[in-house]
Amino acid sequence: MPFRNDGVSAQVNNEISGRESRSVKRKHCPIPHSWHHAPPLGYSHVVRVSGGAVVFIAGQVALDKSGNIVGKDDCRAQLQQVFENLKAAVESAGGTFHDIIKLNSYFLNLSHLSEFREVRDQHVDLKNPPASTAIQVERLFRPEFLVEIEAVAVVPNKAEAITHS
Repeated sequence: MPFRNDGVSAQVNNEISGRESRSVKRKHCPIPHSWHHAPPLGYSHVVRVSGGAVVFIAGQVALDKSGNIVGKDDCRAQLQQVFENLKAAVESAGGTFHDIIKLNSYFLNLSHLSEFREVRDQHVDLKNPPASTAIQVERLFRPEFLVEIEAVAVVPNKAEAITHS
């Protein structure tokens, strides 16, 4: 779904990214020497981005285009639908999955992390993966959902505004 151009959003995007169209520059930053972390698996600890419009994608769940749940009691099926929904959302804003710089994932059970990584790795830029956080929660907004994922992307600026009718 395209985003509404209400003046405020356009002003914020212009202040963040400048008025002219330019390409997004993304850099996976190395782990600081002062950190005592193991290398991340499929995500970045730090990502630096410039030259694009910031897009915030609300938490996506396993609903298809008709609003029906996909994969009741099947976390892998739900994850696949969630990533398809994220893909559609970033594309509606003029980007691709490679423009996603941050994922926040909310799980009912973190034992599904290996499935998450497998599905995620089919979508993200593995050479420059997004920063990522996984959180176990007591419940999501409907009991049949096993996972919800929100994202932040930086998409290339376009000459014309993206509007919502």
